[in-house]
Formats: sequence, C-alpha cells, structure tokens
Amino acid sequence: MKIQSAVLTLILGLGMLADACSGKTDANGGTAGAVGNGGGASSAGAVGNGGGPSGAGAGGAGGSSPGAACTNVTACGGSVVGTWNVTASCLKVSGTLDLTLIGAGCPTAPVTGSLDVTGTWTANSNGTYTDHTTTTGQEQFTLDAKCLVISSTQTDCPGAANIISSLGYSSVTCTPKSGGGCDCTAAVHQSGGLGLVSNIASPDGNYATAGNVLTIDAMAPYGYCASASTMTWSPQTKSPTTTGTVTFEKASGGMGGAGGMGSAGSGGTAGGSTGGSAGAAGAGMGGAGNSMGPCDIYKSAGNPCVAAHSTVRALLGSYSGKLYQVRNAAGATKDILTLAPGGIADGAAQDTFCMGTTCIITVVYDQSGKGNDLWYQGSTMVPGSTSSTPSKATSESLMVGGHKVYSLYINPGNSYWVDASASGIPLGKEPEGTYMVTSSKHFNSGCCFDYGNSETDRKADGAGAMDAINLSSTTAWGSGAGMGPWVMADLEYGLFAQNDTKKNQNNPSQTATFVTAILKNNGTTEFALRGGDASAGKLGTYYKGALPGGWSPMKKQGAIVLGSGGDCCKPGGGANQSDGTFYEGCIVTGYPTDATEDAVQANIVAAGYTK
Repeated sequence: MKIQSAVLTLILGLGMLADACSGKTDANGGTAGAVGNGGGASSAGAVGNGGGPSGAGAGGAGGSSPGAACTNVTACGGSVVGTWNVTASCLKVSGTLDLTLIGAGCPTAPVTGSLDVTGTWTANSNGTYTDHTTTTGQEQFTLDAKCLVISSTQTDCPGAANIISSLGYSSVTCTPKSGGGCDCTAAVHQSGGLGLVSNIASPDGNYATAGNVLTIDAMAPYGYCASASTMTWSPQTKSPTTTGTVTFEKASGGMGGAGGMGSAGSGGTAGGSTGGSAGAAGAGMGGAGNSMGPCDIYKSAGNPCVAAHSTVRALLGSYSGKLYQVRNAAGATKDILTLAPGGIADGAAQDTFCMGTTCIITVVYDQSGKGNDLWYQGSTMVPGSTSSTPSKATSESLMVGGHKVYSLYINPGNSYWVDASASGIPLGKEPEGTYMVTSSKHFNSGCCFDYGNSETDRKADGAGAMDAINLSSTTAWGSGAGMGPWVMADLEYGLFAQNDTKKNQNNPSQTATFVTAILKNNGTTEFALRGGDASAGKLGTYYKGALPGGWSPMKKQGAIVLGSGGDCCKPGGGANQSDGTFYEGCIVTGYPTDATEDAVQANIVAAGYTK
C-alpha cells in the first residue's frame, strides 16, 4: 500500500496537567501523597508494599492550578542511573500534528492536548533502560477536507480516524464539521515511551546522555536535570511543540522479592499434541527435524518455493542452515541455525548470545536456495529512511515442537526487503501463491503488515504492482466481518478482503494466537484468500473469485517485502506504520490447489505452535 514519503516523527503529542486533587500509586507499590491544590504542600506517601521498594513512597508534587502553564526544566544534566518513580507530570502539546506519515492530502493538522505520566523508569549503568511507565491523556485536532484523501484514496471522517489511530493513539474519533473536514479527539493509553505518543514505544532499549540532553533509543530527546534523589525531564519535540516536565524521585530501600514463576507442565514428548493417535498427519518435529516441510509439499504439487523465511523452524525437510541473524549492542552478530535438518530454531543460542545485552534481528535468511534474504530497511544492505529500524530480537518468545524460539515482532518503523526480481519469483501476470503464519494478538490499522511480492523501486507504482498477504484491521479500502484483524490482499492502491471495497461478511475477524494466512493469485482473472488457526484445525476460504476491476492483469515487479507496504522506507522516505508478528512464510510459483494448501496447513499444525 502507498505511504507518503516522510521522515518518521516518533513523538506525536505530549502534555497533560498533573492531577491536582488526588494522589497516584507508583509502579512499585508506594502511594503518592495527595497533590496540594494551587501549589499547596503534599503529604508523605505510604510505605510501598507488594514487592516494591521498601522505602517510603514519594510524596505528591505541588499541584498546578487549573489552566496553569507547564514550563520546561532548566536542564543541568547529571547521572540518571537507578530506578526512578514518577511523582508528577505537567505536559502540554500545541502546534501541528504531522500527517505525512499516513500519506494524507494535507501535511499537518493543528493540535492541542495534554497527557499524564505514571510509573517507574530504570536506567542501567551499561546504557540500557527499562520503562514501566504509562502515558495517558487526550488530544484534539482538526482535519481540513483535503486531509481526507489518504494514500491517494478518498475516505470519510471515521475512515481517517481509523488510519490516524496507527500513529500511536489508543482510539481516535472524528466527526464531520461544518464546511468540510473533521473535528477529531484522540485518546492515549500507552505502556512505555515515557511521556510520548508513539507507535514504537518500547518497554526497554538503549539510552544515552550528552550534556544536558538524554536520548532514548537514539531518537527521543529530553532536556533533563538529575540530582542524587530527584530528576526532571522536558521532552524536546517540535511537531507538535511540547512544554512541561515529568518529575521523578529515586527509589530507595531494599527491593521486594520477585514473584515466583510457575513451572510449565511437562505435557508430553515433542509432537505429543498428536497424542499417538493412529494416522495423525505430520508428527511434531521437535529438535530432531522432520522429513517434510511446507516447501516440500508445494514442490511435490508443482509449486516450488522461490522464497522461504522463518525465525522458528526449517521449511524444508533437508534444510539445516541459517534462519536469521541477531546483532547485540556491541555490534557483534550471530546466525541462529536449526537444531537439526528440517528442525526447530536454536532459541537457546540466541538466549546465550543476547544475555545481558539488547539484540536486534538484522536479516531473515531465505531457505529456498534463491538467495532472497530479507534485510531490514535502513541497513547498509537495504538503505532506507533514517527512521527505519530493525526489529528487536527478544520481543516475543514462543514454543514450537516443544522448543523455545523467537518471532520476528514488527512494530512501526520495522520492515524487511529484498529485490528478488532476478531469482525466479513470479513477475507481471504470472501466477503466484503466498502464505504466512502470523498472530491476531499483535496488529493495528496502520499501513501495512504485508508479506509478499512488491515494487523493486519501493514506490507505489499503481494497481497490481503488489501481490502480498496482509493481516490488519485497516478499513480504508474494505474489510471483513467484525472488528478485525482480517486476512486481506495488498494488490497496491488497495487492501482487498474481496474484489471490491465493501465489507466481506465471509471474511471473519481472526482470533487465534497463531494464524495461517494464504493468498493466491492467477495473475489475470482470479485470486483467493484463505486462513485458519495455525495451531489446530483446517483452513477456511474467505474469498475466491474475480480480481478487482483495474487490477487485471497483475503487474508484479518481484521484490519481497515483510512488515510494511510496498512504497515504504526508501531513502529519504517514511517508515512502516504497522504492527504484526511473523513466524514463517513462503512464496511459490503457480496457482496452488486448495488440497495443496490444506496439506501445508496440516504440516503447520503438526509443528506444534504454543505459547
């Protein structure tokens, strides 16, 4: 899908007056004292409990009178190492909201608002941090009529609200205003990303200090002043403009003991989900490997894989090579292999390599033998926008075949790409099939969590230039039943749940933790969408019929994209706006039969996806 080129603005709105009436409970159990009205003194907080610091809870800061201005801290620098409890916040936002990130017909919209911050932030001496804060609040902005043309498509106020929510808001409501355009109210409820409205807020990462400025993950700057026991930050944002402070008190006293972790049940041996039932298809692989994978099934049916990617297992029975690469904070890299030919990823090797540091995934290797390795956009292999970043390697762990593995966990800003046009991937109107295993538990309405065939120039080159599977709750170009997410096809200039932009009631909202999503397209007359629970059950067919008008014949170019739309992340361009999870997937030549895809689904189920 088209995303207008823009440098990603990570911070989209800040500012809320601290509660002037009631105390707050910090993340460590200490109850803050009541805030004094109009700047009055506050009482001492109650002693922390429930595993928090054993010292006294921080007293509430003096309150602001209603409508009082929030002023910035006089920055002085200092050491930020330690655990800090938020005791007060006074943040306001004004100016303009950047809409180039969603490809709107207007670059900005006037915005006002306020936010509140609570919780705890910890800085370690090795330059890593843990963010257990919550940012809440509300912003208001007005959209001109021309703002309702988004990604070259006319939409209405509810459609615009749905797309704008991908910028980091928990919800957006837009209603028509007199004279055209919309009045919008955006709610914020965000974990991590202290004091920021951001679509890539993280609970952990890296920080740095230089002079009087603290920078989070090399992107989010704050002016700050820290002493031995207190600290104050002022976010330094320009679009919109932010004024105000977040105030902290350093945690003291002994820490309560961590809660005990229950041991996982032993269950049974690898592949035990089949229970030894006679005739069960595809035993769980475990670490020992398997004689057949999805690409073997496709090949035997005359649909060979031209790309095969996974961070959790081999997709061919003979494959024993590299699955993906991780890089730690020191710049060292490690390739994660299978435990055995046709087997599961060596998640333990990643755990050992990444212990005590942060790791990102630089590349997901192609198992097909075609060399279609997916490097993150923004890398030296795929130069891209300065806002594009690699996915964190440890965001989600799971079990496959009884072994701990990791997903490719896509957040806004993450995307992977390769030009595969010379490797045998279907081009133009040639038929093609694609599947991926993804999740309904991590998604948004941002454009566009795709896996499949895309533009080689990373530009939106017109209807039919893409042929990629999508899972999202985007509704600007059509949708399925319920609230989503839905299995859809990104064919460029449109996400399709069927062959038009109407709601397809036969395309259900996905609810399973692990979802198989399938797209096939004969290139000239027909495409189909299928899906189901990747851990149990069979596939359903959600649409099988004519291509949309104007999309026949297809005009595929042969790049492969994972995690974003086709015109994402080119040099000087914007960054991905979608959330999504990728476990495995492949692209094949030809138009696979339903029976072939059913056999692939049985193989996926037998692999044993569990949390």
